[in-house]
Amino acid sequence: MHSEYLAALDVGGTKMAVNVANRERILASVSAPTPKSGTNRAVPEQGIALIERACAEAGIDANRITTLGVASCGPFVRSEGMLCLSTPNICGGRSGASDLPNDWMLIPLEKVLCERFATVVIENDCIAALAGERMFGAVQDEPNCAYVTWSTGVGFGLCVDGRLLRGKQGNAGHAGHMLMAEREDAVCGCGNRGDLEGLISGRNIANRLQVPASELFESARAGNSEARSAVLEAAGYLGRALYNLAVTLDMKTFVIGGSVWQHHGDWLQPHVEAEIQSRMPALTEGVAIVDTGLGNRVADVGAFSLVMPEDWASAWRICRPWEASTR
Repeated sequence: MHSEYLAALDVGGTKMAVNVANRERILASVSAPTPKSGTNRAVPEQGIALIERACAEAGIDANRITTLGVASCGPFVRSEGMLCLSTPNICGGRSGASDLPNDWMLIPLEKVLCERFATVVIENDCIAALAGERMFGAVQDEPNCAYVTWSTGVGFGLCVDGRLLRGKQGNAGHAGHMLMAEREDAVCGCGNRGDLEGLISGRNIANRLQVPASELFESARAGNSEARSAVLEAAGYLGRALYNLAVTLDMKTFVIGGSVWQHHGDWLQPHVEAEIQSRMPALTEGVAIVDTGLGNRVADVGAFSLVMPEDWASAWRICRPWEASTR
């Protein structure tokens, strides 16, 4: 893994982002919408193309990139021993959603990337984000913590007793699919009705209420009573999910990121905290919610952290290159 350059790939349900870095700084950042058509190789092939584009912008030979860290939405399944995506926000064959014009059941992420790179390390995006936050961000000294994203989807990365939890196929932390309510109208891309993601994710709440999520949350912030009721209900569901994890895993700190939280966490946080702190004080006293220390670069830095040599990590803690770089 000791290389002159490293690449980081973030695969999201809405967009993909690539960063190329050396020991001192992030050299280039590029992004593009996540493909939703073509063959089931389209997503990893676009990842490779974005890396080549980032290298061109940085003025380096793309062949010098041999090591890649990948933070990807999930869930994952294994085929022929290699990680594939079975993501309901991307795979139309899996979800049958009308806004996904493909019949993909699996995306051969690891296989395609390993055709190009000598070293590829793939983690769920929230596990990678938590790895980044523990290496550089808000929970460097906290052994019992979680990273939570509230965005297009809802995901979690979990750490107990200083160990990141991964599970049998790398899917530990898919608490966005815990069932929360008997709600036929809250349809998740995975097919569940009434799971956390179906109730509160940006994509699903927009589909359910027939209004763009950004518009809904801004209307709620502005005081529209109907929008505010819907958004506070969503915040309450998130708070109950955090309560469930706090009492199940004896969590201390929840780091929350994602586009919804980044734009609206300032006024929603008290409502989320109330759902945790109003119950079982012996288990919830002292449980804290904090903002991500890496901001909107959390997945990027998390992907780098998966493949980063310790001497690089020591240098990055000093120079903090993500702060000087914008996407």
